[in-house]
Amino acid sequence: TVQLTDFPFTVNIGDKEVHAQTDANGYIDISMDNPGLEPGWHTAKISIQGAQDATADVMVADSDRPVGIISDIDDTILVTWLPRAMVAAWNSWVKRTNTRMPVDGMAAFFRRIQEAHPEAPVFYLSTGAWNTYRTLNRFVRQHGFPRGPMLLTDWGPTDTGLFRSGMEHKKVQLRNLIIDYPNMTWILVGDDGQHDPLIFSEVVKEHPTQIKMVAVRTLTPREHVLSHGTVAPLAEVAKSARAAVPFIHGESGHELIEEFDKHPKN
Repeated sequence: TVQLTDFPFTVNIGDKEVHAQTDANGYIDISMDNPGLEPGWHTAKISIQGAQDATADVMVADSDRPVGIISDIDDTILVTWLPRAMVAAWNSWVKRTNTRMPVDGMAAFFRRIQEAHPEAPVFYLSTGAWNTYRTLNRFVRQHGFPRGPMLLTDWGPTDTGLFRSGMEHKKVQLRNLIIDYPNMTWILVGDDGQHDPLIFSEVVKEHPTQIKMVAVRTLTPREHVLSHGTVAPLAEVAKSARAAVPFIHGESGHELIEEFDKHPKN
């Protein structure tokens, strides 16, 4: 994509109008107070000089909901085998949406969570690039996953290196959600192919009262080899975190449902 940095734009949503400029990577990233919109999905209009208006979907989450869901994408709901560069690139940009493989039973697992916690908002958190947003959004819709905002990142050089830190991106976004919704407790959903267990352990240690459950999809030995070159997980949820909050794991969404139903206070 061509980056237009410090480019002026206007956002209109509800009865509010905000004027700002794109960031250093050419993205629109702004914060605004809720202009009186009810919980649910709304449409914002984005205008720039010399071009047609664009629209963006905006979710207003009900801060009174007692439970929210934060889920990884890669190898949690979508089989990608990240971070092997060639496989990741193929899955991210070449394969058509209808040929991508969902992780078995994960859509059903999300439905089971939302049966237990009606209207729980879902936030998808990934180290994937913003360029893949539309493709990922179609994937979620086609395979029956709940609709939710996607917190992605920008691939490329930073002030400190050639590539930005995926772990740091996830940590920052997790903490931001916890801060933004202080009255909500969270179910964290990820996989053990990369650093999700380590990140979840740190979040549980820092915010034990705001994490309701940790659910980890365990990769098969073959998937671990494709993901990071060894047959064993890179990290696991620390014992202290397991003691602080309920922890469930399984190779598929169906196994996670069985584990989820064993917890009477899920």
